[in-house]
This record gives sequence, C-alpha cells and structure tokens, in this order.
Amino acid sequence: MPSKKYTHLFFDLDNTIWDFNNNSYNALYLALEKLDLLVLIGSFESFFRIYSEENNKLWDLYRQGLMPKKKLIVDRFESSFERNGTPVMVGGAEINEVYLNEMTNQTKLIHGARKVLDYLHGRYQLAIITNGFREVQYEKIQKSELSKFFTKVFISEEIGAPKPGRKIFEHAVKSMNAPKKSSLMIGDSWEADILGARNFGIDQIYFNPGLSNLATKELKFKASVNNFEKNMPIPPSILPPHRGENESKKINTRIISHLEQLLIIL
Repeated sequence: MPSKKYTHLFFDLDNTIWDFNNNSYNALYLALEKLDLLVLIGSFESFFRIYSEENNKLWDLYRQGLMPKKKLIVDRFESSFERNGTPVMVGGAEINEVYLNEMTNQTKLIHGARKVLDYLHGRYQLAIITNGFREVQYEKIQKSELSKFFTKVFISEEIGAPKPGRKIFEHAVKSMNAPKKSSLMIGDSWEADILGARNFGIDQIYFNPGLSNLATKELKFKASVNNFEKNMPIPPSILPPHRGENESKKINTRIISHLEQLLIIL
C-alpha cells in the first residue's frame, strides 16, 4: 500500500464542522427572547440578516487588527438595532453575554461532519485552527462532543494572531510537529483558511457547499448530496500550483461541496 500523502489535518471550526449559521440563528433568537427584545424588532429573519452583515463586517476589521474585541462584541449588536430602526435600552455588552451563553448550548454540526471525523480519527492527526473567541470555542467543542477527535485546538485569541496571518498556521504546524508537505488545511473561508494556509505553504481544501464564492464561480462542478455515495465526482483543483518558500514544493488548492468528499482526497 502506498503511504498517505497527508498525516496532519487542520480544520476550521465554524461553518466547517460546527454549523455556525444555524446555531447562531437559534442562539440569537433565544437571547432576544430572554431579554424581551423579540417584540421590538419586528421580523426576526430580517433582523438576523442585518446582524449577520454587521457581524461579518466587524469581524473582517477584527481579523485585520483594526477593531478590538471589546468594541466588536458591543458594536455588532448596537449597530444592528440601529440599522433595524429599533431603539433599545439594553446595551450591546449585555446582549452579547446572553447570546454567547446560548451559543455554547447549540450543538448542530455540518452535515456529514461526525461521520467524516469518525473515519479520520485514529488514521490522521487532527487539530482545529479557529478565529473564534476562546470563552465559547472550547465549550462549543466539548458540548458538541468533538473533543475526542482533536489532539489540539488553536484559537487565534490565545495565540495572538488570527487567520489568515502566517503566525497562527506556523504555530499550529510546529506545535503538532507536522511536516508542511504532509499538512492539509480544511475550511470554509476563502480568505482566512484557504489563502492563509496557501500563503504559509501548505495544501488546502476549500469547503464551499454553495459553490458561490467568486473564486469558484466559473467551475462546472456539482455534487449530488442526496445520492452522494453513488455519485462522488473527484474534486478539481481551483488554483494553479503555487510555489512558496521551497520552489520545488507545489501547493495545491482543491474544492469540495460536501464534507464526505474529503474521503475521496484522503
């Protein structure tokens, strides 16, 4: 049997394994309900869209070092209520505290995640690299019964360097004693996970269920999720081979639309 190309797999957490979108939706609904704010906002679906836009915008600034955490966790709620035209006496910090408490109680995973991790566990060294806040990421992992799968969890807030910066990838690889040529990053963020790992010099797999990113819009690639095991096309490369520090080392970028396609590659 030929030896495996990869020995160490580094996963993003939110929206790659842990279903952030659905869990966030449920957590925010419960938080606003507890604070008696649901009756003020009108349509929760409309408010959640506003919140998601504001949260994503502020997180982009946070990743670039342009916004401190203390401001982010307050502004994402206060700016959402302002955009929604809803005057509210509750401060953003209080809403954030209730929201994060509810987030740690949500355990929905991305479809196929547990099946894939069950298969990979024991065959590869698995770790998480995440930009989330340390006070919730560990609880999310524990309560979702994910701890047993991962040797280590690398949280940007603890390391002092968020993705897509080189430092967090370098720290994770060195801490795992993982050869770069045998390391693979799997994530749903094109900028943070894929370009970050690519610039550091390790292979990546872009998990994009909707194939909606501008970087992949020209691809003619679809997977049958409903009939997945009978129809699993080989994921294509989406970027030309990249030469990093070692000019002889080609860095590969591939795409999957379903987590189970990892088993094709690995």
